[in-house]
Amino acid sequence: MDAVIMAGGQGLRLGMGEKPCVELLGKPLISYVIDALEGSSRIGRIIVAVSPSTPATEELVNEEYGDHIQAVNTAGDNYVGDMVYAVESSGMDEPVMIIMSDLPLVTPELLDSIIAAYEVCGKSSMSVFIPLSLCSEVGIRPDTVFNWAGQLIVPAGINILDGKHINEEQDYHNYMLDDPEIALNINTAEDLKHCEDILKNR
Repeated sequence: MDAVIMAGGQGLRLGMGEKPCVELLGKPLISYVIDALEGSSRIGRIIVAVSPSTPATEELVNEEYGDHIQAVNTAGDNYVGDMVYAVESSGMDEPVMIIMSDLPLVTPELLDSIIAAYEVCGKSSMSVFIPLSLCSEVGIRPDTVFNWAGQLIVPAGINILDGKHINEEQDYHNYMLDDPEIALNINTAEDLKHCEDILKNR
């Protein structure tokens, strides 16, 4: 399965420049995601979707990973449009993992388990969520909460879609994870410090 890392957002809330390039324990945030994808036994090609808002991210990808990872320039107008363009322009017509660039706690094992769950879910697409009730365990204050069948859930920033029908509405499965750390993305300096503490204790 191929993967697209979404790295074109402005990251205004964090206020530290381009979010994918912000360092955590001396390593850019996007590098944690790239390392996890490269360590997965189930991931093939990796594409990074950048935009006019993230020129330094494009430069980082080209300099550090350019021999095997391609940066695709999107318009940066909106998340869905950029995702569709990245998938279509890269010729991805099989299931593809879409993942945010600010999830430094993801691991290869977690990604492998998500792909395994997708393969048996019976749907063309799958979104990863955690229950809102778990967020307080690691001090997460999520930006987005959905009500799903009476349960409050938080998106984890990882989805799998059928690349062949990327421009169409797809029948989807909500995959619930009981790992609150997966939902810890970096939006504030407090989030950054929180991730630093978790990584130091791993």
